[in-house]
Amino acid sequence: MKNHILSIAFLFVSTISMAVEGMWIPSLIKMFHSDMKTYGLELSPEQIYDTNGSSLKDAIVQFNGGCTAEIVSDQGLLLTNHHCGFDAIQRHSSVENNYLKDGFWAMNLSEEIPCPWMRVTFVRELTDVTENVMEGITDKMSTEDMEKTIQNNIRLLVGRMKHGPSVKVSVKPFNKGNQYFMLITEDYNDIRLVGTPPSAIGKYGGDTDNWVWPRHTGDFAVFRIYADENNNSSKFETANKPYKPAYFLPISMVDKEEGDFTMVYGFPGTTDQHYCKEKLDFIMNQERPARIKMRQSSLDLIKPAMNSDAKIGIQYASKQARIANAWKKWIGQLGGLQQLDALSVKEDWENEYKDMANSDREFTNRFGTVLDDLSNLQNENQRYEFANSIFFEYYIYGPEFLRYAREFGVLTKQYETLVEKGTLDETLEKLKGHVASFYKNYNKDLDQAIYNALTPLYLDYTEADLQPSSLAENWEKIGNDIFKNSMLMDLESVNSMLDNFNKKCLKKLQKDPALQLAEQVVSAYLTKIRPSFISFTEKEEVLMQTYVEGILTMFPDKKTWADANSTLRIAYGRMEGSAPHDGMKYTHFTTIDGVMQKYDPENPDFVLTDRFIELYNKKDFGQYTQDGELWVCFTASNHTTGGNSGSPVIDGKGRLMGINFDRSWESTMSDFMFDESRCRNIAVDIRYVLWVIDKYGGATHLIDEMELAR
Repeated sequence: MKNHILSIAFLFVSTISMAVEGMWIPSLIKMFHSDMKTYGLELSPEQIYDTNGSSLKDAIVQFNGGCTAEIVSDQGLLLTNHHCGFDAIQRHSSVENNYLKDGFWAMNLSEEIPCPWMRVTFVRELTDVTENVMEGITDKMSTEDMEKTIQNNIRLLVGRMKHGPSVKVSVKPFNKGNQYFMLITEDYNDIRLVGTPPSAIGKYGGDTDNWVWPRHTGDFAVFRIYADENNNSSKFETANKPYKPAYFLPISMVDKEEGDFTMVYGFPGTTDQHYCKEKLDFIMNQERPARIKMRQSSLDLIKPAMNSDAKIGIQYASKQARIANAWKKWIGQLGGLQQLDALSVKEDWENEYKDMANSDREFTNRFGTVLDDLSNLQNENQRYEFANSIFFEYYIYGPEFLRYAREFGVLTKQYETLVEKGTLDETLEKLKGHVASFYKNYNKDLDQAIYNALTPLYLDYTEADLQPSSLAENWEKIGNDIFKNSMLMDLESVNSMLDNFNKKCLKKLQKDPALQLAEQVVSAYLTKIRPSFISFTEKEEVLMQTYVEGILTMFPDKKTWADANSTLRIAYGRMEGSAPHDGMKYTHFTTIDGVMQKYDPENPDFVLTDRFIELYNKKDFGQYTQDGELWVCFTASNHTTGGNSGSPVIDGKGRLMGINFDRSWESTMSDFMFDESRCRNIAVDIRYVLWVIDKYGGATHLIDEMELAR
């Protein structure tokens, strides 16, 4: 890398040969546009991505930092996934107004519900700045000096860009630091909930069907972007108006056929296609199995509690979904990697890489030892990587009181400073809000059961010298003390403390067992695990940069794409089924008949509402059928990952044909290794979405906003 800046144009022209694998950078679309045309694309490059004029990219937004959404009307109407909007739906739900169970449809603008914590992000420009970032890099530089030069160049680049308060400029590395792109983005912060189907549609199949095909889930929700009187970004104001987009997607009402062109345009989160064999071995045989077991232990407690109590069902709906989603994905991921014999595939590739490196003296000097170095580094440090993963499983996804209690550390650590600065009252008010938010969605008995189930696993998986001192011998006693005696675990006591906080309260808080354990767990991580883990990852990043540089340099004809990093990407392929197992062939679509075939009023994952059953029995499908059938979902051969949830699936003419929401279980290993014969993304058919909005929800005015193309 020090003396070699790649010709990116040549790289992309020479390497693209197939449409299935890869998440491509849209600003480079002219490099792969001709290949897209062979699969059925009819649009010009400028219609897909254009910085100076309106294009498809202007209808695609990152939804609240983690999903994708698309604009489908000239009034800022947004479609995304039900599971992407789940947090908003849950927050606005109550036992009296249970939008999770009953759904919600705003019949006019005044009924749309503000979500002031939400944002959507537009990509205004995406520019290759590799040469600018690498300016001044020489062979003789140390790694540290090279990094300082790169960061200084980035600061200069960003500093030269003038922009408004809602616009952000950043520079991100691609291809493990072998390329850099400047991103100019703009956030809009007034987002309102417009409509959602009940979970019996939006989450139909629940955990049973998650990551599984055939699928019958109406995974969508409707939101709207609002702006100020000048169409500029604004925080929530009652005077704000629906946003007027530069572009919105027309809706495809035409019949679909197997083999049709499909394009997914969105914000895929993370892929790791370049992991070395030892790293993948660690993930497959140590890290993933442990995390699966920890999540399984939580889910075995949460799901029965939700099913037995309506209040707990609302409180834990979003939490359960967050835990279960990765849990089931990882199970499928391991199965796919094992069936693909991924470790042997990696070994074969690494032998090829080493042979090529040894075939040329310059290659040998630059890339000859990098794979061995990565292997040795992994073996020497994976105890820290494993402990890091287990800490996050326990602290972030385990007993909730740990994260809640630690918030009160601001008082024990900064009390005198807060008093001196006169900000104590402000801090106490923030903590009161924290308490109210926490207890709204908290069940103490359930959390104690989770603590009792996960703590021994956390201790078993974390080597003794990396654990909090004495926890292993006393965790049961400590837990009983916390849930029985901690004032933080009693709503009345903690509010009384905050209302009358003084030095006596401070002394009592310092001895509170919940806060003490939270601080001990985090302190053990920060002092015993994180420093070594960070050192490991920094060394790994340097080696991975060299390793990927070797791929790009030594294998110029190899199909190469930059790992996903939550930036705007294009994936393209065809609508098609698959045959991932011997004797099994999946069709490329499902229909509403399959919804009824799965219907089971005794299984919470497969309940249906009376309204849905009535419409089905009447065959009241309106204008949304194909050959008399109402399609629900379809599969296509687009390379997707987390973050692509809510992404539009777009046809060859640029029309919205579905909303991406999942991959098949056989596909989840594609974050590490792609298999063209089995990897399929799953989308809800846009005609089913419209049928639910129109016929089920009665929100026909939303259909009238859209442009239906036939």
